[in-house]
Amino acid sequence: MVNWSELNEVASGTSGEALKSAASHFEKRNIQPRSLRPIVGTAVHGSALPRRTEMRPQLFEKVMSTSHVTPANESRFKTVFRVVSGNFLEMYDFMVYGYYASAIAKTYFPSGNEFASLMLALSVFGAGFLMRPVGAIVLGAYIDHHGRRKGLILTLALMAVGTACVALVPGYATIGVLAPVVVLGGRLLQGFSAGVELGGVSVYLSEIATKGNKGFYCSWQSGSQQVAVVFAALIGVIMNRLLPPDQMTAWGWRVPFLIGCLIVPFLFIIRRSLRETDEFLAKKHRPSMGEIARSIAQSWGVVLAGMGMVIMTTVSFYMITAYTPTFGKEVLKLSSIDALVVTVCVGLSNLVWLPLMGAVSDRVGRRPVLLVFTILTILTSYPVVQWLVADPSFVRLLMCELWLSFLYGSYNGAMVVALTEVMPADVRTTGFSMAYSLATTIGGFTPAISTYLIHATGNKAAPGLWMGLAAICGLIATLVLYRSPEARNQYKTA
Repeated sequence: MVNWSELNEVASGTSGEALKSAASHFEKRNIQPRSLRPIVGTAVHGSALPRRTEMRPQLFEKVMSTSHVTPANESRFKTVFRVVSGNFLEMYDFMVYGYYASAIAKTYFPSGNEFASLMLALSVFGAGFLMRPVGAIVLGAYIDHHGRRKGLILTLALMAVGTACVALVPGYATIGVLAPVVVLGGRLLQGFSAGVELGGVSVYLSEIATKGNKGFYCSWQSGSQQVAVVFAALIGVIMNRLLPPDQMTAWGWRVPFLIGCLIVPFLFIIRRSLRETDEFLAKKHRPSMGEIARSIAQSWGVVLAGMGMVIMTTVSFYMITAYTPTFGKEVLKLSSIDALVVTVCVGLSNLVWLPLMGAVSDRVGRRPVLLVFTILTILTSYPVVQWLVADPSFVRLLMCELWLSFLYGSYNGAMVVALTEVMPADVRTTGFSMAYSLATTIGGFTPAISTYLIHATGNKAAPGLWMGLAAICGLIATLVLYRSPEARNQYKTA
Protein backbone atom coordinates (compact mmCIF):
# COMPACT_ATOMS: atom_id res chain seq x y z
CA MET A 1 0.00 0.00 0.00
CA VAL A 2 1.31 3.44 -0.93
CA ASN A 3 2.46 5.55 2.01
CA TRP A 4 0.50 8.69 1.09
CA SER A 5 1.78 10.81 3.97
CA GLU A 6 5.24 10.44 2.53
CA LEU A 7 3.89 11.02 -0.97
CA ASN A 8 2.41 14.31 0.20
CA GLU A 9 5.90 15.27 1.38
CA VAL A 10 7.26 14.31 -2.04
CA ALA A 11 4.81 16.67 -3.68
CA SER A 12 5.94 19.53 -1.49
CA GLY A 13 9.64 18.70 -2.02
CA THR A 14 10.38 18.62 1.72
CA SER A 15 11.68 15.09 2.30
CA GLY A 16 14.61 13.44 0.56
CA GLU A 17 13.92 10.18 2.40
CA ALA A 18 10.34 10.29 1.21
CA LEU A 19 11.58 10.54 -2.37
CA LYS A 20 13.66 7.41 -1.94
CA SER A 21 10.85 5.51 -0.21
CA ALA A 22 8.31 6.39 -2.89
CA ALA A 23 10.75 5.61 -5.67
CA SER A 24 11.45 2.19 -4.18
CA HIS A 25 7.72 1.47 -3.92
CA PHE A 26 7.08 2.49 -7.54
CA GLU A 27 9.97 0.39 -8.84
CA LYS A 28 8.79 -2.77 -7.01
CA ARG A 29 5.25 -2.40 -8.36
CA ASN A 30 6.19 -1.05 -11.79
CA ILE A 31 3.93 2.00 -11.25
CA GLN A 32 4.17 4.58 -14.03
CA PRO A 33 3.34 8.29 -13.73
CA ARG A 34 0.03 8.10 -15.58
CA SER A 35 -1.06 4.99 -13.66
CA LEU A 36 -1.49 7.00 -10.45
CA ARG A 37 -5.21 7.55 -10.93
CA PRO A 38 -7.68 9.53 -8.76
CA ILE A 39 -7.93 7.75 -5.48
CA VAL A 40 -10.40 8.19 -2.64
CA GLY A 41 -8.69 7.50 0.65
CA THR A 42 -8.95 7.76 4.35
CA ALA A 43 -6.55 8.96 6.98
CA VAL A 44 -3.13 7.33 6.85
CA HIS A 45 -0.71 7.97 9.72
CA GLY A 46 -3.07 10.71 10.84
CA SER A 47 -2.95 12.56 7.52
CA ALA A 48 -6.18 13.11 5.59
CA LEU A 49 -5.86 12.55 1.86
CA PRO A 50 -7.40 14.72 -0.82
CA ARG A 51 -10.08 13.02 -2.86
CA ARG A 52 -7.99 13.35 -6.02
CA THR A 53 -4.27 12.72 -6.03
CA GLU A 54 -2.14 12.50 -9.16
CA MET A 55 1.61 12.62 -9.66
CA ARG A 56 2.87 14.56 -12.66
CA PRO A 57 5.48 12.91 -14.94
CA GLN A 58 8.09 15.55 -14.02
CA LEU A 59 7.65 14.79 -10.33
CA PHE A 60 7.84 11.05 -10.98
CA GLU A 61 11.10 11.50 -12.86
CA LYS A 62 12.48 13.48 -9.92
CA VAL A 63 11.51 10.67 -7.56
CA MET A 64 13.02 7.97 -9.73
CA SER A 65 16.27 9.85 -10.21
CA THR A 66 16.94 9.82 -6.47
CA SER A 67 17.09 6.03 -6.39
CA HIS A 68 19.84 5.82 -9.04
CA VAL A 69 23.17 5.06 -7.38
CA THR A 70 26.19 6.32 -9.28
CA PRO A 71 29.89 6.69 -8.58
CA ALA A 72 29.19 10.21 -7.41
CA ASN A 73 27.18 9.12 -4.37
CA GLU A 74 28.49 5.68 -3.43
CA SER A 75 31.67 5.18 -1.41
CA ARG A 76 34.49 7.07 -3.14
CA PHE A 77 37.14 4.72 -1.82
CA LYS A 78 35.32 1.63 -3.09
CA THR A 79 34.80 3.18 -6.50
CA VAL A 80 38.45 4.15 -6.90
CA PHE A 81 39.50 0.67 -5.74
CA ARG A 82 37.27 -1.01 -8.32
CA VAL A 83 38.42 1.25 -11.13
CA VAL A 84 42.17 0.82 -10.60
CA SER A 85 42.04 -2.96 -10.01
CA GLY A 86 42.65 -3.83 -13.67
CA ASN A 87 45.38 -1.22 -13.85
CA PHE A 88 47.10 -3.11 -11.04
CA LEU A 89 47.05 -6.38 -13.01
CA GLU A 90 48.36 -4.73 -16.16
CA MET A 91 51.34 -3.19 -14.38
CA TYR A 92 51.98 -6.25 -12.22
CA ASP A 93 52.43 -8.40 -15.30
CA PHE A 94 54.67 -5.85 -17.01
CA MET A 95 56.86 -5.59 -13.90
CA VAL A 96 57.20 -9.35 -13.49
CA TYR A 97 58.32 -9.68 -17.11
CA GLY A 98 60.90 -6.94 -16.62
CA TYR A 99 62.17 -8.42 -13.35
CA TYR A 100 62.73 -11.86 -14.85
CA ALA A 101 63.87 -10.82 -18.32
CA SER A 102 67.14 -12.77 -17.92
CA ALA A 103 65.34 -16.01 -17.04
CA ILE A 104 62.73 -15.50 -19.78
CA ALA A 105 65.55 -14.93 -22.28
CA LYS A 106 67.11 -18.30 -21.44
CA THR A 107 63.74 -20.09 -21.53
CA TYR A 108 62.31 -18.74 -24.79
CA PHE A 109 65.22 -17.11 -26.63
CA PRO A 110 68.26 -19.37 -26.13
CA SER A 111 71.39 -18.16 -27.87
CA GLY A 112 75.14 -18.60 -27.67
CA ASN A 113 75.34 -14.82 -27.18
CA GLU A 114 73.96 -13.75 -23.80
CA PHE A 115 73.56 -10.12 -24.93
CA ALA A 116 71.55 -11.18 -28.02
CA SER A 117 69.32 -13.43 -25.92
CA LEU A 118 68.59 -10.66 -23.41
CA MET A 119 67.93 -8.14 -26.18
CA LEU A 120 65.37 -10.49 -27.75
CA ALA A 121 63.55 -10.88 -24.43
CA LEU A 122 63.54 -7.13 -23.81
CA SER A 123 62.42 -6.48 -27.39
CA VAL A 124 59.41 -8.74 -26.85
CA PHE A 125 58.73 -6.76 -23.66
CA GLY A 126 58.72 -3.61 -25.79
CA ALA A 127 56.72 -5.21 -28.62
CA GLY A 128 53.61 -5.18 -26.47
CA PHE A 129 53.76 -1.40 -26.51
CA LEU A 130 53.53 -1.37 -30.31
CA MET A 131 49.97 -2.69 -30.02
CA ARG A 132 48.92 0.04 -27.61
CA PRO A 133 48.03 2.63 -30.27
CA VAL A 134 45.83 0.03 -31.99
CA GLY A 135 44.12 -0.77 -28.70
CA ALA A 136 43.75 2.93 -27.98
CA ILE A 137 41.88 3.50 -31.25
CA VAL A 138 39.68 0.38 -31.21
CA LEU A 139 38.94 0.03 -27.50
CA GLY A 140 39.04 3.78 -26.85
CA ALA A 141 36.30 4.34 -29.41
CA TYR A 142 34.35 1.44 -27.87
CA ILE A 143 34.52 3.05 -24.41
CA ASP A 144 33.61 6.54 -25.66
CA HIS A 145 30.56 5.06 -27.41
CA HIS A 146 29.39 2.26 -25.08
CA GLY A 147 30.54 3.51 -21.68
CA ARG A 148 33.46 3.50 -19.26
CA ARG A 149 32.27 0.46 -17.27
CA LYS A 150 31.85 -1.98 -20.18
CA GLY A 151 35.21 -1.03 -21.65
CA LEU A 152 37.09 -1.52 -18.38
CA ILE A 153 35.63 -5.01 -17.96
CA LEU A 154 36.66 -5.94 -21.52
CA THR A 155 40.24 -4.71 -21.06
CA LEU A 156 40.62 -6.77 -17.89
CA ALA A 157 39.50 -9.94 -19.69
CA LEU A 158 41.98 -9.39 -22.53
CA MET A 159 44.78 -8.69 -20.08
CA ALA A 160 44.07 -11.95 -18.24
CA VAL A 161 44.35 -14.02 -21.44
CA GLY A 162 47.69 -12.41 -22.28
CA THR A 163 49.04 -13.10 -18.79
CA ALA A 164 48.06 -16.77 -19.02
CA CYS A 165 49.93 -17.11 -22.34
CA VAL A 166 53.21 -16.01 -20.77
CA ALA A 167 52.68 -18.00 -17.57
CA LEU A 168 51.77 -21.38 -19.06
CA VAL A 169 53.51 -21.86 -22.42
CA PRO A 170 56.39 -24.41 -22.31
CA GLY A 171 59.93 -23.32 -23.12
CA TYR A 172 61.86 -23.38 -26.40
CA ALA A 173 63.45 -26.71 -25.49
CA THR A 174 60.00 -28.34 -25.33
CA ILE A 175 57.98 -26.94 -28.25
CA GLY A 176 60.62 -25.12 -30.27
CA VAL A 177 59.92 -21.89 -32.12
CA LEU A 178 56.22 -22.00 -31.14
CA ALA A 179 57.21 -21.01 -27.58
CA PRO A 180 58.53 -17.50 -28.35
CA VAL A 181 55.69 -17.00 -30.86
CA VAL A 182 53.05 -17.66 -28.17
CA VAL A 183 54.87 -15.42 -25.70
CA LEU A 184 55.00 -12.66 -28.30
CA GLY A 185 51.28 -13.15 -28.99
CA GLY A 186 50.51 -12.87 -25.28
CA ARG A 187 52.53 -9.68 -25.01
CA LEU A 188 50.79 -8.19 -28.06
CA LEU A 189 47.37 -9.00 -26.57
CA GLN A 190 48.39 -7.40 -23.29
CA GLY A 191 49.59 -4.34 -25.17
CA PHE A 192 46.32 -4.13 -27.11
CA SER A 193 44.37 -4.18 -23.84
CA ALA A 194 46.71 -1.81 -22.01
CA GLY A 195 46.38 0.68 -24.87
CA VAL A 196 43.11 1.90 -23.39
CA GLU A 197 43.31 0.67 -19.78
CA LEU A 198 45.22 3.71 -18.55
CA GLY A 199 43.03 6.11 -20.51
CA GLY A 200 39.81 4.46 -19.40
CA VAL A 201 40.85 4.50 -15.75
CA SER A 202 42.12 8.09 -15.84
CA VAL A 203 38.99 9.43 -17.53
CA TYR A 204 36.72 7.53 -15.12
CA LEU A 205 38.59 8.96 -12.12
CA SER A 206 38.49 12.49 -13.54
CA GLU A 207 34.72 12.23 -14.06
CA ILE A 208 33.96 11.07 -10.50
CA ALA A 209 36.40 13.48 -8.81
CA THR A 210 35.04 16.05 -6.38
CA LYS A 211 35.54 19.70 -7.24
CA GLY A 212 39.06 20.93 -6.68
CA ASN A 213 40.49 17.42 -6.23
CA LYS A 214 40.76 16.10 -9.77
CA GLY A 215 44.56 15.90 -9.64
CA PHE A 216 44.45 13.89 -6.42
CA TYR A 217 41.86 11.47 -7.81
CA CYS A 218 43.63 10.93 -11.13
CA SER A 219 46.94 10.28 -9.38
CA TRP A 220 45.58 6.94 -8.18
CA GLN A 221 45.71 5.66 -11.74
CA SER A 222 49.48 5.67 -11.35
CA GLY A 223 49.22 4.92 -7.64
CA SER A 224 47.75 1.50 -8.37
CA GLN A 225 50.72 0.80 -10.61
CA GLN A 226 53.08 1.44 -7.71
CA VAL A 227 51.20 -1.08 -5.58
CA ALA A 228 51.80 -3.57 -8.40
CA VAL A 229 55.50 -2.64 -8.48
CA VAL A 230 55.85 -3.26 -4.74
CA PHE A 231 53.79 -6.47 -4.82
CA ALA A 232 55.75 -7.95 -7.72
CA ALA A 233 59.10 -6.97 -6.20
CA LEU A 234 58.19 -8.46 -2.81
CA ILE A 235 57.24 -11.72 -4.48
CA GLY A 236 60.60 -11.60 -6.26
CA VAL A 237 62.46 -11.12 -2.97
CA ILE A 238 60.61 -14.06 -1.39
CA MET A 239 61.20 -16.32 -4.41
CA ASN A 240 64.91 -15.49 -4.47
CA ARG A 241 65.12 -16.34 -0.77
CA LEU A 242 63.36 -19.67 -1.20
CA LEU A 243 64.91 -20.92 -4.45
CA PRO A 244 68.51 -21.15 -5.67
CA PRO A 245 69.39 -19.27 -8.90
CA ASP A 246 69.27 -22.37 -11.14
CA GLN A 247 65.70 -23.23 -10.05
CA MET A 248 64.59 -19.61 -10.42
CA THR A 249 65.84 -19.70 -14.01
CA ALA A 250 64.34 -23.13 -14.71
CA TRP A 251 60.81 -22.64 -13.35
CA GLY A 252 60.65 -20.26 -10.38
CA TRP A 253 60.10 -17.19 -12.57
CA ARG A 254 56.72 -18.62 -13.64
CA VAL A 255 55.28 -18.48 -10.11
CA PRO A 256 54.69 -14.68 -10.08
CA PHE A 257 52.88 -14.97 -13.44
CA LEU A 258 50.68 -17.76 -12.06
CA ILE A 259 49.88 -15.63 -9.02
CA GLY A 260 48.71 -12.96 -11.45
CA CYS A 261 46.40 -15.50 -13.10
CA LEU A 262 44.97 -16.52 -9.71
CA ILE A 263 43.95 -12.97 -8.75
CA VAL A 264 42.15 -12.37 -12.06
CA PRO A 265 38.75 -13.80 -10.90
CA PHE A 266 38.79 -11.53 -7.84
CA LEU A 267 39.61 -8.46 -9.93
CA PHE A 268 36.93 -9.37 -12.47
CA ILE A 269 34.27 -9.61 -9.75
CA ILE A 270 35.06 -6.23 -8.21
CA ARG A 271 35.29 -4.48 -11.58
CA ARG A 272 31.92 -5.88 -12.69
CA SER A 273 30.33 -3.98 -9.79
CA LEU A 274 31.39 -0.64 -11.32
CA ARG A 275 28.65 1.80 -12.26
CA GLU A 276 28.71 4.19 -15.17
CA THR A 277 29.84 7.76 -14.48
CA ASP A 278 27.26 10.55 -14.23
CA GLU A 279 29.12 12.59 -16.83
CA PHE A 280 28.87 9.81 -19.42
CA LEU A 281 25.20 9.10 -18.60
CA ALA A 282 24.41 12.81 -18.97
CA LYS A 283 25.67 12.87 -22.55
CA LYS A 284 22.82 13.40 -24.97
CA HIS A 285 24.94 12.29 -27.91
CA ARG A 286 27.16 9.21 -27.96
CA PRO A 287 29.65 9.66 -30.82
CA SER A 288 29.90 6.88 -33.41
CA MET A 289 33.23 5.29 -34.35
CA GLY A 290 33.41 7.51 -37.44
CA GLU A 291 32.70 10.66 -35.46
CA ILE A 292 35.37 9.72 -32.92
CA ALA A 293 37.92 9.15 -35.69
CA ARG A 294 37.13 12.54 -37.27
CA SER A 295 37.36 14.32 -33.92
CA ILE A 296 40.73 12.71 -33.15
CA ALA A 297 42.00 13.74 -36.59
CA GLN A 298 40.94 17.32 -35.89
CA SER A 299 42.67 17.23 -32.48
CA TRP A 300 45.86 15.58 -33.71
CA GLY A 301 48.05 18.45 -32.49
CA VAL A 302 46.79 18.02 -28.93
CA VAL A 303 47.35 14.25 -29.12
CA LEU A 304 50.96 14.72 -30.28
CA ALA A 305 51.66 17.31 -27.58
CA GLY A 306 50.11 14.97 -25.03
CA MET A 307 52.39 12.22 -26.32
CA GLY A 308 55.39 14.45 -25.61
CA MET A 309 54.23 14.91 -22.02
CA VAL A 310 53.81 11.17 -21.51
CA ILE A 311 57.23 10.25 -22.95
CA MET A 312 58.94 11.55 -19.83
CA THR A 313 56.55 9.54 -17.66
CA THR A 314 57.01 6.24 -19.48
CA VAL A 315 60.80 6.49 -19.86
CA SER A 316 61.39 7.41 -16.22
CA PHE A 317 58.87 4.89 -14.88
CA TYR A 318 60.22 1.86 -16.75
CA MET A 319 63.79 2.91 -15.98
CA ILE A 320 63.30 3.04 -12.21
CA THR A 321 61.02 -0.01 -11.97
CA ALA A 322 61.12 -2.66 -14.71
CA TYR A 323 64.76 -2.03 -15.67
CA THR A 324 66.21 -1.69 -12.16
CA PRO A 325 66.59 -5.44 -11.39
CA THR A 326 68.30 -6.07 -14.76
CA PHE A 327 70.47 -2.94 -14.43
CA GLY A 328 71.46 -3.81 -10.87
CA LYS A 329 72.34 -7.41 -11.66
CA GLU A 330 73.81 -7.24 -15.17
CA VAL A 331 75.47 -3.79 -15.15
CA LEU A 332 76.24 -2.93 -11.53
CA LYS A 333 76.87 -6.58 -10.57
CA LEU A 334 74.76 -6.31 -7.42
CA SER A 335 72.69 -9.21 -6.10
CA SER A 336 69.18 -9.81 -7.42
CA ILE A 337 67.77 -9.35 -3.92
CA ASP A 338 69.48 -5.96 -3.53
CA ALA A 339 68.00 -4.75 -6.81
CA LEU A 340 64.51 -6.03 -5.92
CA VAL A 341 64.61 -4.42 -2.45
CA VAL A 342 65.50 -1.11 -4.10
CA THR A 343 62.55 -1.59 -6.46
CA VAL A 344 60.22 -2.11 -3.48
CA CYS A 345 61.46 1.18 -2.00
CA VAL A 346 60.97 2.93 -5.34
CA GLY A 347 57.37 1.72 -5.57
CA LEU A 348 56.63 2.97 -2.05
CA SER A 349 58.30 6.30 -2.81
CA ASN A 350 56.24 6.69 -5.98
CA LEU A 351 53.09 5.90 -4.02
CA VAL A 352 53.83 8.84 -1.70
CA TRP A 353 54.76 11.44 -4.31
CA LEU A 354 52.02 10.74 -6.87
CA PRO A 355 48.92 11.66 -4.80
CA LEU A 356 50.80 14.36 -2.91
CA MET A 357 51.88 16.20 -6.06
CA GLY A 358 48.52 15.55 -7.70
CA ALA A 359 46.95 17.41 -4.78
CA VAL A 360 49.59 20.17 -5.05
CA SER A 361 48.68 20.62 -8.73
CA ASP A 362 45.05 21.12 -7.64
CA ARG A 363 46.21 24.12 -5.62
CA VAL A 364 48.97 25.74 -7.70
CA GLY A 365 48.05 24.51 -11.18
CA ARG A 366 49.40 21.82 -13.51
CA ARG A 367 51.82 23.98 -15.49
CA PRO A 368 54.15 25.07 -12.64
CA VAL A 369 54.54 21.49 -11.39
CA LEU A 370 55.21 20.12 -14.87
CA LEU A 371 57.78 22.81 -15.69
CA VAL A 372 59.71 22.55 -12.42
CA PHE A 373 60.15 18.80 -12.57
CA THR A 374 60.98 18.51 -16.26
CA ILE A 375 63.76 21.07 -15.74
CA LEU A 376 65.03 19.28 -12.62
CA THR A 377 65.11 16.00 -14.53
CA ILE A 378 67.04 17.52 -17.44
CA LEU A 379 69.64 18.93 -15.04
CA THR A 380 70.11 15.96 -12.70
CA SER A 381 69.25 12.62 -14.35
CA TYR A 382 72.62 11.97 -15.99
CA PRO A 383 74.82 13.28 -13.14
CA VAL A 384 73.05 11.13 -10.54
CA VAL A 385 73.36 7.94 -12.65
CA GLN A 386 77.01 8.78 -13.35
CA TRP A 387 77.58 9.11 -9.59
CA LEU A 388 75.98 5.67 -9.10
CA VAL A 389 78.06 3.77 -11.66
CA ALA A 390 81.31 5.36 -10.43
CA ASP A 391 81.13 3.22 -7.28
CA PRO A 392 78.16 0.81 -7.42
CA SER A 393 76.63 -0.22 -4.11
CA PHE A 394 73.23 -0.98 -2.62
CA VAL A 395 73.14 2.37 -0.80
CA ARG A 396 74.07 4.38 -3.90
CA LEU A 397 71.54 2.52 -6.04
CA LEU A 398 68.85 3.20 -3.44
CA MET A 399 69.68 6.93 -3.19
CA CYS A 400 69.85 7.33 -6.96
CA GLU A 401 66.55 5.55 -7.54
CA LEU A 402 64.75 7.46 -4.78
CA TRP A 403 65.80 10.77 -6.35
CA LEU A 404 64.59 9.65 -9.77
CA SER A 405 61.40 8.41 -8.09
CA PHE A 406 60.84 11.88 -6.62
CA LEU A 407 61.19 13.42 -10.09
CA TYR A 408 58.90 10.85 -11.73
CA GLY A 409 56.20 10.86 -9.03
CA SER A 410 56.05 14.65 -8.80
CA TYR A 411 55.81 15.12 -12.56
CA ASN A 412 53.33 12.33 -13.17
CA GLY A 413 51.08 13.42 -10.30
CA ALA A 414 50.25 16.52 -12.36
CA MET A 415 50.67 15.06 -15.85
CA VAL A 416 47.87 12.47 -15.79
CA VAL A 417 45.14 14.91 -14.81
CA ALA A 418 46.52 17.53 -17.22
CA LEU A 419 46.16 15.06 -20.07
CA THR A 420 42.51 14.33 -19.22
CA GLU A 421 41.78 18.07 -19.19
CA VAL A 422 43.28 19.01 -22.54
CA MET A 423 41.44 16.29 -24.49
CA PRO A 424 38.01 17.04 -26.08
CA ALA A 425 35.25 15.63 -23.86
CA ASP A 426 33.53 13.47 -26.52
CA VAL A 427 36.75 11.60 -27.33
CA ARG A 428 38.51 11.97 -24.01
CA THR A 429 39.26 8.27 -23.56
CA THR A 430 40.41 7.76 -27.15
CA GLY A 431 42.52 10.93 -27.19
CA PHE A 432 44.14 10.22 -23.83
CA SER A 433 44.81 6.61 -24.78
CA MET A 434 46.28 7.56 -28.15
CA ALA A 435 48.70 10.04 -26.58
CA TYR A 436 49.70 7.58 -23.87
CA SER A 437 50.03 4.64 -26.24
CA LEU A 438 52.14 6.50 -28.78
CA ALA A 439 54.45 7.58 -25.95
CA THR A 440 54.80 4.04 -24.61
CA THR A 441 55.97 2.80 -28.01
CA ILE A 442 59.07 4.84 -27.13
CA GLY A 443 59.18 4.63 -23.34
CA GLY A 444 58.30 0.94 -23.25
CA PHE A 445 61.55 0.10 -25.00
CA THR A 446 63.55 1.86 -22.26
CA PRO A 447 65.05 -1.40 -20.88
CA ALA A 448 66.13 -2.47 -24.38
CA ILE A 449 67.35 1.02 -25.35
CA SER A 450 69.29 1.40 -22.11
CA THR A 451 70.92 -2.01 -22.57
CA TYR A 452 71.87 -1.15 -26.15
CA LEU A 453 73.25 2.30 -25.24
CA ILE A 454 75.49 0.81 -22.56
CA HIS A 455 76.69 -1.90 -24.96
CA ALA A 456 77.28 0.52 -27.86
CA THR A 457 78.97 3.33 -25.93
CA GLY A 458 80.59 1.49 -23.06
CA ASN A 459 79.10 4.17 -20.79
CA LYS A 460 77.16 2.58 -17.92
CA ALA A 461 75.53 5.94 -17.15
CA ALA A 462 74.00 6.24 -20.65
CA PRO A 463 70.45 5.50 -19.35
CA GLY A 464 70.62 8.87 -17.56
CA LEU A 465 71.06 10.61 -20.92
CA TRP A 466 68.02 8.78 -22.28
CA MET A 467 65.93 9.97 -19.32
CA GLY A 468 67.18 13.54 -19.78
CA LEU A 469 66.14 13.46 -23.45
CA ALA A 470 62.67 12.28 -22.43
CA ALA A 471 62.44 15.20 -20.00
CA ILE A 472 63.22 17.63 -22.83
CA CYS A 473 60.22 16.19 -24.71
CA GLY A 474 58.05 16.74 -21.62
CA LEU A 475 59.24 20.33 -21.25
CA ILE A 476 58.53 21.21 -24.89
CA ALA A 477 55.08 19.57 -24.79
CA THR A 478 54.14 21.42 -21.60
CA LEU A 479 55.13 24.77 -23.10
CA VAL A 480 53.13 23.99 -26.26
CA LEU A 481 49.95 22.89 -24.47
CA TYR A 482 50.00 25.84 -22.06
CA ARG A 483 51.32 28.46 -24.46
CA SER A 484 48.19 30.63 -24.41
CA PRO A 485 46.88 32.53 -21.35
CA GLU A 486 43.45 30.93 -21.96
CA ALA A 487 44.89 27.43 -21.63
CA ARG A 488 46.84 28.35 -18.51
CA ASN A 489 43.72 29.75 -16.86
CA GLN A 490 41.42 26.95 -17.99
CA TYR A 491 43.61 24.18 -16.62
CA LYS A 492 45.02 25.97 -13.59
CA THR A 493 43.05 23.88 -11.11
CA ALA A 494 40.62 21.00 -11.12
